[in-house]
Amino acid sequence: MNKKILPALALALLAAGCSNRGGSTATYTQKAYIMNAPAVFRAYGPSTPGAKELADEVFAEWERISGEFSYSDAYSLTSLVNKKAFTEWVPVTDEFMRLLLLGLDYSRLTEGAFDITFAPLWPLWKEAAASKILPAKADIEKALRGIGSSSIQVDAAKRAVRFSRPVEINLGGLMRGYCFERAFKILKERAPAYPVQLRLGGNMLVYGNRPWKYRVPDPSSRIKNLGMFAFSDGMVISSSGRDVFVEIEGKLYSHILDLRTGYPIKDFTALTIYYPGIEDENFLASAALAVMGKEKAFKLLNGVKGAAAVWVDGSGQLSFQFNSTSKAKWEEDRSFMDRLLDR
Repeated sequence: MNKKILPALALALLAAGCSNRGGSTATYTQKAYIMNAPAVFRAYGPSTPGAKELADEVFAEWERISGEFSYSDAYSLTSLVNKKAFTEWVPVTDEFMRLLLLGLDYSRLTEGAFDITFAPLWPLWKEAAASKILPAKADIEKALRGIGSSSIQVDAAKRAVRFSRPVEINLGGLMRGYCFERAFKILKERAPAYPVQLRLGGNMLVYGNRPWKYRVPDPSSRIKNLGMFAFSDGMVISSSGRDVFVEIEGKLYSHILDLRTGYPIKDFTALTIYYPGIEDENFLASAALAVMGKEKAFKLLNGVKGAAAVWVDGSGQLSFQFNSTSKAKWEEDRSFMDRLLDR
């Protein structure tokens, strides 16, 4: 077949598929770029009144969270804490305190592999990604000496924070999950009469029952999937993936660092987790689970009601964990045209 005909044929098939599949595509879509990631709002149904206003409200809340807890914004509450907490107790909001305590819990849970004081390491690996040269071992060791959640002192009753030595907090690993918590609260309060899907980077939250799909991409292909989770409600949290790996000295490295060693986690491509809901806040950040390794992560997830997960190792091999009560299903990849019709 003439290659020039393929794009037109694909579009024609897509249009035909959309008209014959009972409204499988969103009738309202709004996009933004938040927290250095693509954000997408999709509403489904023959009628989606107020969809734009709902999308605006969700994105505005995500922008607020991004700004208020930003590590790089000089005027954020995080920056204020990092600037002053070594010399004095710094008052914070209930919201900040909750995220901070969650970060400290994750550090204990992972025995230090996940740590919100990782700031000294990040410039080393950012430079390594740009130069394609691994950081010097001495520089890694020096950076590790500047890391440690044990240096964070918390007075929960007074909502205040202080550092026992100079460290810096970065809540970035918690903020996307928190964005979904806030978005769900908005959706529940507004109670739209149509299903809604929210995406933020590789994460997905849905509201309203329909046959939802979340595709796990093949790290070796731009168009192929390893398979997909199918479910009727809930959310999916994912860490890593091909597009956020960096190549250094001819080898691919994950962007997720093990703070015990100072190096990216090994033999890892992606961890994708399905949770049946978000309302009871019974979910764990995928990055925190990824640094624990597959066995420990799966053991924890097995105790989360309704959860399911797929771990993709460095060679692209899949391992699965389904809680006995999980209603999510794993489906094999289909042809490119089938997936195009179901977009």
